Amino acid sequence: MRSVSGTLGIALVTALALGGCGGAKDKQPELMHLRSTTSGPDEFGILPTKPLAMPDSLTELPAPTPGGANITDPTPQADAVAALGGNPERVTAKGRSAGDGGLLSHADRFGVDGKIRDQLAAEDLEWRRKHDGRLLERLFNINVYLKAYRPMSLDQKAELDRWRQLGLRTPAAPPSGKAQKSLP
Repeated sequence: MRSVSGTLGIALVTALALGGCGGAKDKQPELMHLRSTTSGPDEFGILPTKPLAMPDSLTELPAPTPGGANITDPTPQADAVAALGGNPERVTAKGRSAGDGGLLSHADRFGVDGKIRDQLAAEDLEWRRKHDGRLLERLFNINVYLKAYRPMSLDQKAELDRWRQLGLRTPAAPPSGKAQKSLP
């Protein structure tokens, strides 16, 4: 009797353990486990609108565009251009500079695959599922993002050395170790 209940207990624990492993194909893999410990709002999720202002003349107001942009809507691209000293009026509604037409047409001269984002998203999801971390890393919410994407990362020092060995200028990079040692 005791061995039958022991066997049933082991079978029940095994069934529960295996049942807990199911459904992993539908779950999005989490490589970064970032959670706020506070119950307050997400300060980065709040996007303030521009302040309301009365124009000098009501005839200057643009015609209403249902579903379109509003003059109080945030324009982060244009605001960033203005903050850096540029002309925010040169940024189009798509967030591109009006002068970038030639560059964009040259970049897509061989054609553009309209489904590239979907393809890359599917490939990345598959990559994240394969590199979702070990069992204990998942149980204890250990970040495995950097470890998962390490094969895709660029070794900056090796790449900088490769460029320098080719005799190419690297003005934005720090000087080489030999050059730094020769400094006073």
